[in-house]
Amino acid sequence: MGISAVPGSGKTYTLSYLAAQLVATGLADDQEVLIVTLVNSAVNNFRKNISGFIQDLGLVPGFGYRVRTLHGLAHDIVRLRPGLVGLADDFGIVDERESAHILEEVVTRWLREHPHMADPYLAWGDLSDEKAAWVKQGPWPDLALDMARSFVKRAKDWRLGPDALAAKLEAGLTPLALAKMATAIYRDYQLALTYRGSVDFDDLIRLAHEALSADQDFLGRLRRQWPFILEDEAQDSSKSQEDILRTLAGPDGNWVRVGDPNQSVYHTFTNASPEYLRHFLDESDVARFDLPNSGRSQPSIIHLSNYLVDWSRQAHPVSELRGTLTLPHIQPTPPGDPQPNPTDNPSQIHLIEKRYTPESEVSDVVRSVQRWMERHHDETKETIAVLTPRNKKGVDVVNALRQAGIPHVELLNSTAATRSTAGVLGNVLRHLSQPTSARQLATLFRAWRREEWDDPDQRPRLQAIQAWLRKLRRVEAFLFPHEGTYRLSLGDITWPDAPPELTEDPTALKLLKEFRDVVRGWHAAVALPVDQLLLTLAQVLFSKPTDLALAHKLAVELRHRQNLNPDWRLPELTEELAVIARNQRRFLGFTDADIGFRPEAGVVTVATMHRAKGLEWDRVYMMAVNNYNFPSAQSHDSYISEKWFIRDQLNLEAETIAQLKALSEANPAGYVEGMATLEARTGYAAERLRLLYVGITRAKKELIITWNSGRSQPQRLPRQQATPFIALSAWWVEANSSREAPK
Repeated sequence: MGISAVPGSGKTYTLSYLAAQLVATGLADDQEVLIVTLVNSAVNNFRKNISGFIQDLGLVPGFGYRVRTLHGLAHDIVRLRPGLVGLADDFGIVDERESAHILEEVVTRWLREHPHMADPYLAWGDLSDEKAAWVKQGPWPDLALDMARSFVKRAKDWRLGPDALAAKLEAGLTPLALAKMATAIYRDYQLALTYRGSVDFDDLIRLAHEALSADQDFLGRLRRQWPFILEDEAQDSSKSQEDILRTLAGPDGNWVRVGDPNQSVYHTFTNASPEYLRHFLDESDVARFDLPNSGRSQPSIIHLSNYLVDWSRQAHPVSELRGTLTLPHIQPTPPGDPQPNPTDNPSQIHLIEKRYTPESEVSDVVRSVQRWMERHHDETKETIAVLTPRNKKGVDVVNALRQAGIPHVELLNSTAATRSTAGVLGNVLRHLSQPTSARQLATLFRAWRREEWDDPDQRPRLQAIQAWLRKLRRVEAFLFPHEGTYRLSLGDITWPDAPPELTEDPTALKLLKEFRDVVRGWHAAVALPVDQLLLTLAQVLFSKPTDLALAHKLAVELRHRQNLNPDWRLPELTEELAVIARNQRRFLGFTDADIGFRPEAGVVTVATMHRAKGLEWDRVYMMAVNNYNFPSAQSHDSYISEKWFIRDQLNLEAETIAQLKALSEANPAGYVEGMATLEARTGYAAERLRLLYVGITRAKKELIITWNSGRSQPQRLPRQQATPFIALSAWWVEANSSREAPK
């Protein structure tokens, strides 16, 4: 059975109820209902729902059903018979972090041995020799790592091993340089796993399919154990997931696939594709049903969502994208439904056509949020979210909310605690790498006393100290005074141009002396290995156990980076901390706010639109809906995967996968450079159109959409409204001639 379910239709709840009913009525004692879903948070929700239904039926929860992600299911299968796939009984599994570290080590080593690999792909006309050298040191290795990661993930999804690919490369007459590089990295990466006696998560999936194919008796036992397979979020299924579940179901099994092709938004990051569910729904022996009713949103938001579907199907300017969004339309729940839609109110939808700068967009949205919070401070049931297309924009919003004193929670790449810890440590490293900079010393002072800065009694004194430090002409004379320079003590001090609020304030003098002593201690520790240095700094800077634990993880991360780059010194290591502090690299801390997340009334949720999937709020802001974040495969659009330093705007990740496909089909001559880049533009535009649909359908009562023109950069045109946003705005103005600005 295939079920196409619109946003807010209650598919997870209904699938949980079905599982409970099957446990109660359709199973033998040695059988289970197998539920497969996308992420761990959904696993937890399923278990909770099914457990509740099971108890309502008078049964003991925890028996008769198994809820797994695909990786969890693959692990179960391989653990049962590891010998079938050549693994020892005690094989290990490397987690996401260790896998990333191993791959990075392999890529770094390979690039060191092939220093000219980038040369044929660099945009030499736009690069000086100095700039090209910088690209080879930073952006190019990062891009090569992304290329290798995508190649390895896709090769494993297609069950292509590195040795077989290497043989195909040797036999081919057409050179495929990107595939050759990625295959060599793939082979070394697999060897590194073998040395550890381990596999990664993608190996588990590949090996699970191999185990099911290797022993028909083993497969038969699993088919009996799991006579019912329920698959949630099937729009994000991959080839491997479909193959494994199809094999487990067999020709006579029961396989229910539930999903919404319009909400498939992970294609760029994973091997997922909505096409697998779409093709399944069209199979002749599949019973197809639609779940079109949704009680989540007020009718006007439903109309807006449905118009986006219709426009994309009939009027999108790029014909290849007209099949991106599909029917059914969302329909309100019928009268008497236990989840009625909110009351219709078109005035609560605002598509703001004003051209914002990135900064003014953030400030206006935060002011609007603040006004809304003030009006609703006595109402305890209203929820609110600000959704951004990228993590960096989310961090900007979080910082502005914090400055405005607005309570908030974030669903972003890294937690605020992680970014704060990385930022504080980074300030110390930045001073140690630039020890004569008065500005860096002043910044370090603020970081050192950061917890007192909001105290109105302390702030004037702290500001005066920071201002004086910023004007120091000889930082070394302050830190390490000798005869004739600053003598820092409570009663004997000679400071040129020191203001009275310092020289006449014993508390300020005491603070300065303590600060100087702390910084001198850090200078004495600078010769330590970077991980030991960070732990030494953390003992002074932090007192909370969570901050100290995060500092330890950051120390391990920086030591790993330095091992990869033996020539790195404090400036490069400082920049690594800055990358984490700016939320530009995923760094796993100790909390994962989206597992079991429920929006809290009176607290603003800041999330990327990807992380908002499956959630809902009364009032939703969607920001930065321009033609960079939501391109439509038109000539005026730009794409994040097309790096400025690569010639001909090539998307090298897409080109690498295209070369892998040519190898897998034994048709190297079928690869034409640039075609994959064009196809990737269309695929990415399709995913971003679905992401826009996901964002709109998070709103229950109120929706505000804004856009910005981007930061001014040489040789780049200002960003424009996203094409779908223009279409929605024009239709909405025509349908609702009188609209008020959001308050």
